Amino acid sequence: MDTTRAPWDSGDVISSDRVEGTAVYNTAGEKLGSIDHLMIDKRSGQVRFAVMEFGGFLGMGSDRYPLPWEVLKYDTTRSGYVVPLDKDQLQGAPRYTSTDVPAYDIDYGRRVHSYYGVDIP
Repeated sequence: MDTTRAPWDSGDVISSDRVEGTAVYNTAGEKLGSIDHLMIDKRSGQVRFAVMEFGGFLGMGSDRYPLPWEVLKYDTTRSGYVVPLDKDQLQGAPRYTSTDVPAYDIDYGRRVHSYYGVDIP
């Protein structure tokens, strides 16, 4: 029996269904929302955006905020992701409703990355 470990056995990967619903906090520890879903590049297989749900009540009236994957850092003490922004910064952030999903084209990707001051990978 081969006892070498495959890279995905290291605990560094996670199933997308475990990411969905994970809380998102700012650096001050305030809960901003939770991950609604991920946007994955079809060609590279890399996660490009984590779409955070914020606002509303029980999912009604809430908006979706695409966050460049690079801005999320997993915090094991919080069992959630931490992002370097506060609720006020979300006011002007790119967002949409669950019924008005934008085309995730290069222009939209640039707009989102630019808002958060992140280079497009």
